[in-house]
Amino acid sequence: MKSKNKLKKNKYTVGSMYAGVGGICLGFIKAGAEITWANEFDKYACQTYKKNFSHELREVDVWKLNPNKLKKVDIITAGFPCQPFSLAGYQKGFEDERGNHFFRILYFLNTLKPKAVFLENVKNLNGHNNGSTISTIKLELERFNYKVEIEVLNTSEYGNLPQNRERIFIVGFRNSRNGKNPYFKHFTLPTKIKLKKTIDKFIEKQKVDEKYYYRDDKYMYEDIINVITQKNTFYQWRRVYVRENKNNQCPTLTANMGTGGHNVPLILSEYGIRKLTPRECFKFQGFTTSFKLPKDVSDTQLYKQVGNSVSIPVVKRIAQKIIFALERGENN
Repeated sequence: MKSKNKLKKNKYTVGSMYAGVGGICLGFIKAGAEITWANEFDKYACQTYKKNFSHELREVDVWKLNPNKLKKVDIITAGFPCQPFSLAGYQKGFEDERGNHFFRILYFLNTLKPKAVFLENVKNLNGHNNGSTISTIKLELERFNYKVEIEVLNTSEYGNLPQNRERIFIVGFRNSRNGKNPYFKHFTLPTKIKLKKTIDKFIEKQKVDEKYYYRDDKYMYEDIINVITQKNTFYQWRRVYVRENKNNQCPTLTANMGTGGHNVPLILSEYGIRKLTPRECFKFQGFTTSFKLPKDVSDTQLYKQVGNSVSIPVVKRIAQKIIFALERGENN
């Protein structure tokens, strides 16, 4: 006789807004979900996405994407534009037209009415405009019938990846018609896990392409040669000095790493001082080597893609919790 307490396992469907190269999609796939459709506007990100996924990708500006023409899904995910809230940007928030993308997400939620929503953004969203921005986001989601949990999680503490990357995660579950929420009471965020992986597991041992090395023809070579002396650690050029990351973790990977300067993590290898390759950066985000990087896309675009992406193991763990809550709510 089958146990009455055994949950019925469902294949939950996902619609992915602002999909980028598919980091969030991969996290949900690894958790057991199925991506029904995805949307991305950046043509270079779309090239990478299509090399790795076969489901429907709508390559169109989200403002021109009609949710009424999309299949309904159980979960909508969105790593919506972070620049309006980032410390690296001007922090204009909702005054920046990119900040209004959140309200576009609300429109999709109101139209498609998914059971759950998963949003990801920069940590600074939490304190932006003295906390009023995140309060507005929470209140608006609640107004659109979602009960919400919000938390900042660090990749190194929740993803077993040696990258110091703090991101805010917003998870919501839709209330039922009677105002009750059968899912939310079963949802908990992941707990911290011990960081076991070390940076040497992500760094290529052999010599990489010469273009990644800082030789004496580089503009800041004289400033870094006497400071970058230790292996198995990271350094960063901070405009006027070099800083060592003594926590033995990769600093936060950013979208503008490909533009040079202080945004580039540096290492000392057997073959000299160099920056990380795009492939290494993808590995620090949890992408496996089976993830295909297009050869006809520039390094600058690949750095942008990985900096804008997510840490897959963290997303996977949250996705597992979301799916568990949905299953519990529907089986009770």
